Amino acid sequence: GNYYYVNEIAMVRSGNFVIPRRWKLRDGKELWADAWPVTPNNDGTATYLIDDQRLVNIKAADLILNYFDLCERRQLPPCCACLLERSKHHLSAMPNSLHRLAQGEPLYSSWITVWADDVSANRSKSWNKHWNLYITHGNLPRKLLQQEFHVHFASTSPNATVAEQFAAMKRMIEASQTDPIRVPSPGATEFSRFRLFVNDADADNPMQSEECGHIGSNGNYDCRRCRRGGSEAFRVTDEGYHRLFEAQEPRSAKETLSEVKAQVQLACHGVTKHVSTRQTDTGVKDSYTQHWIDMLLKRARELKAANRSRSEEDIAKELMEWVIQNGDNIYNPFLQVPGFDPSRDTPIEVLHTILLGVVKYGWHMTHTSLSEEQQSIFFLRLQSSSIDGLTIPPIRASYLWQYRNSLIGKQFKQILQTAVFHLYELVDSNKFDLWKATGSLCALLWFPEIPNFEEYIADVKVAAANVLDIFAKIDPSKISTKIKLHLLDHLPEDICRFGPIIGRSTELFECFNAIFRFCAILSNRISPSHDIAIQLADQEAFKQRITGGMWQQTDGQWVCASPQVCSFLGKHKILQNHLGWTPLMYLSFKDPGTARAVPQVRRVEVAWSSTEAIKSLNPPSHEPLSSWIPGVHIIAASSDVCKVGSWVFGKSPFAVDKSIAGRIKQILIQKTGSTTYVVLEAFEVSSACHAVFDMPVLRLRQGEKSSITLLAKDIHFIINVQHDCLYAGCSATGSRPRMQEREASGVNEQFIEHKDVERYIINMHALHNAHMLRTILPRALVAPVPYIQDRYESHKKFVKPLRQAYNEKQKKLEAERLKRAAEKVAKAGKTGTAPAQGSNVAESQSPVGHQGDAELGEQDKH
Repeated sequence: GNYYYVNEIAMVRSGNFVIPRRWKLRDGKELWADAWPVTPNNDGTATYLIDDQRLVNIKAADLILNYFDLCERRQLPPCCACLLERSKHHLSAMPNSLHRLAQGEPLYSSWITVWADDVSANRSKSWNKHWNLYITHGNLPRKLLQQEFHVHFASTSPNATVAEQFAAMKRMIEASQTDPIRVPSPGATEFSRFRLFVNDADADNPMQSEECGHIGSNGNYDCRRCRRGGSEAFRVTDEGYHRLFEAQEPRSAKETLSEVKAQVQLACHGVTKHVSTRQTDTGVKDSYTQHWIDMLLKRARELKAANRSRSEEDIAKELMEWVIQNGDNIYNPFLQVPGFDPSRDTPIEVLHTILLGVVKYGWHMTHTSLSEEQQSIFFLRLQSSSIDGLTIPPIRASYLWQYRNSLIGKQFKQILQTAVFHLYELVDSNKFDLWKATGSLCALLWFPEIPNFEEYIADVKVAAANVLDIFAKIDPSKISTKIKLHLLDHLPEDICRFGPIIGRSTELFECFNAIFRFCAILSNRISPSHDIAIQLADQEAFKQRITGGMWQQTDGQWVCASPQVCSFLGKHKILQNHLGWTPLMYLSFKDPGTARAVPQVRRVEVAWSSTEAIKSLNPPSHEPLSSWIPGVHIIAASSDVCKVGSWVFGKSPFAVDKSIAGRIKQILIQKTGSTTYVVLEAFEVSSACHAVFDMPVLRLRQGEKSSITLLAKDIHFIINVQHDCLYAGCSATGSRPRMQEREASGVNEQFIEHKDVERYIINMHALHNAHMLRTILPRALVAPVPYIQDRYESHKKFVKPLRQAYNEKQKKLEAERLKRAAEKVAKAGKTGTAPAQGSNVAESQSPVGHQGDAELGEQDKH
C-alpha cells in the first residue's frame, strides 16, 4: 500500500489536500493525523494556500493519494505566487528526505525513556554500588508502561558512570537515525524500519542534575531547569527571595554545552580558581567533563613547571589542540543527543519530588511539633479512616507511629490522603493549611487524563503557589534550601510537554531493581556487570520469544516461536508474575454493570417485595414474588469495584445529565434475567464547602433518610468519603481486644466510635478518580483558591527574619576577621617584622538592606 509521510502534500477522499504534521492514535485504535489544510485561493488563479496557522484532524484511512501519486498524475496543487516565499520552506521539504532512509519500506520513530541511578547490587544493607541504565518504549500506551514486563535492562557497571554508559547508547541512537533498524513485520512477509529517539530521562533529582551538567542542589544556582538562585546575599533581598518562587530564565542543552566548552578552554590555562568561579557563577559543572578539566589543569601546571619560560598562551594552545582532537568525547553525551534537551526533558518525578519531598517535609514539620499525647490522638484517629475508594493497603497506624521518621512512598500516600481529617485541633492553622494545600496539589498531579487542559494548568499553578507560600510562611528558609519545593514551579511546563505528570513516575524502575539484585547475587564477582548483563539479556530474549517476537537465524531467515509456545504465557499465572506481565483482558475496561453474587453457601434469595428497592423513591416495576439474588459488588463505568457500603456517584433518575451521590445499600441481581439494580442511600452535595476542611459535604437528601434505585450500569465511579467527626464530636470511646495473628491478645485498645450523625465529607485529597470527581462536582466547590493575593508583599514579610539572620552572621564574620587581623599585627610587632602589605586590612561587608545593594560577603557556596 501507499506510505504517507509528514510534511508532504496528500489528498483525502473528499478531494481536498492536506499536509500531515503528526500521526496519533485516537482511543488506542484509529490512526489520525494533525494536518495543515491546503485550500483553494479564491482569486481566480487556480492556486492553493498552505494554511500553516491552523491544524485539522483527518483519519489516516481517508488518505487516498500520497505526494508521489500526485506528482505522477500531475495533480500536485500549485501554490499561490504571492505567497510562494512563505510556502517555499514547506515545498522545499517535499519529498520528505526520510524516503531515502526508508528505501521504500514503512519508517517509524521509537521514543524511549531512559532511567538511570546508582543501585546496590546486594540484597542486604551492605552497599555495593552499581550504576544502572534501563529503558522503556514510550510509544506504548501508559497502561502497558506500568507493567514491569516493559522495563528493559540496558547496561550496568560498578565502575563506568551513567554518562559513560549512555555514550554507548548515544552511538546506537545516532546510528539508527542514519541507518534505520530493519525488522520483519508480523508474518515476516514485509519489513519495516525504525529510528530511535530519546523522549525523556527519568531519575531522582541528583541524577537528573548530573545528566544536565548541573552543579547540583547545593550550588548558588541550584535548579537544573532554570537560572534561579544567586548568592546568599541576593536571596535574602526582597526581589531575590521573591524570584525563588518563580521559574526563571530556562536553561538549554546548547547553552550548557557551550558553557562546559568554555570551562574546558579556561582549564587549559591552568588556573583552578578561574574555572571554579565560573562554575559557581553559572551553575554549570558537568561531572562527566570535570574529569578532563582536572586533567587539563594538572597538565598545564606540569608543562609550566617543566619550562618556566614558556608562556601561558603557548601551553593553552597545546592543550586546546588535544581538546580539538578528542572532539565530543570529552563532553557529556546527554548534552549531545539530537532532539533531546536534558534541561527540559528531565521531568519532575512524583515519587522523589512530591512524596519523598513535599509530603515528607510537611510530615516532618507536623509530627515533630506534636506532643506524645497529641501523636497518640492523631494515630488513633488515623486508624479510623475509611480507605474504601483510595486504592491503598489497610492503614497500620501503630506501624506508622513507630517508624514515623523513616516512612517510604506508599506510606506517605496513605498519610497524604487521610491526615488532614485528623489533624484538626492538634496543629496550628499554618500547618493545617499546609496539609490542605498539599493534598489539593497532589490530587491534581495524580490525574491520569486531563479533561480541560487550560483549566487544569491554571489549577496546578494556583495549588503549587499555595504550597510554596505556606511553606514560606512556616519556615522561610525552606524555599531557599529545598530545591524540590522550587521544582513545583516547573510543573505546568512539564505537564504541557509530557501530559499527566503521573505518567513519569519511576516507581516501576525502582521495582525492577529487585530483578537486577537477583541477577547480581548469582555473579562470581570476578566480572559482575558482565554476568548480570548476560542473565538479563537472556531474560529479554526469553520475553521476546514467548510473546511472538521474531529473531534471525544464522542462515538469515526470520523465525518465531510456535503458537503453543506463544500461548503459554497467557495460561500460566506463575510465569506472568515472574515476568511482571498482566494480560490485556485485565487491563481493558470491564463491562459496566457486571455484578458478582453472594457465594452459593451464603446466598439467600429474596422476593422483590422484600427488597430495599421497593422502598426507594423510584421503585422499578417487577412481580412482587420474583426472585432476586443479593450481590457482593458491581463494576462501575470506571471499572471500579463497588461493594455494599461503598460511596459512589451515579446517574440521577430525577434529572437529565445530572449525577447523584450515595452509599450502596443493596445490590440485586435478577435470577431469571439480566437486570442488576443498585439501591443507594441518597445524599446531596452541599452548596458550600466545609468551613474547616474546604471540601464538599454530603448530607441526607432533603434532610431525611431516603433511597433510590439505579441500574448497575448507571454507576459512574467510586469515591472516598470520611465521616465528619469534627461536626459529630466523635472520640475514642470504643474499646476492643487487640488482635495478634488473627487472635485476641487479651489486651484491649481504644478506637474511634463514629456517632450516628449522617454528615460526611467528600475526600478531595483522594488520588483515585480525582479527575472524575472534579468533573462531576460544581466548579465552585473544587477550584483552588489562592492562599495569598499579593504574593510579593507577603514574600517581603517572610524574608525579613532571613535577612536579619544573614546580617547578624555577616557582623560576626566581620568581627572575627578584624580580630584575626589585629592578632596578626600584634604578633608581627612582637617579632619586629612588618606584616605583608594589606594583610592587616579586612574586607568590610555592609549588611544587606531591603534591596540588597551590598556586595557579597560570605564566600558563595558551590
